[in-house]
Amino acid sequence: MGKTEYQIIGTRKDNETKKAIRYCKERDIPFHFVDLYERSLSTGELENICRGIDPKDMIDTTSSVYKKRGYDYMDYDPIEELLEYPHLLRIPVIRAGNKILVSADSKDLDQFFGTE
Repeated sequence: MGKTEYQIIGTRKDNETKKAIRYCKERDIPFHFVDLYERSLSTGELENICRGIDPKDMIDTTSSVYKKRGYDYMDYDPIEELLEYPHLLRIPVIRAGNKILVSADSKDLDQFFGTE
């Protein structure tokens, strides 16, 4: 059985994303980083992620985009909005196959990576 391939989705400027990257580096956990400032998620990538978590739970309700666009008062399709406005995504998103972790603390990272 091969090594698990992890993907970290976020931005280089986000502190929580930095923590997840540092966590992996300190434990020699191989990962691939996707910076949302450089590349948005494709429809297929987002749909794969949403198979493991409710798309509404992926929306960052504290983001400036969420507040500016008035999502509190709108009916919307979360997948469509995440594709159009990737900075609505709660980050970091860490995935390994069908296993998904969104916006986690160190305890969650220990459980996700099995390093407890």
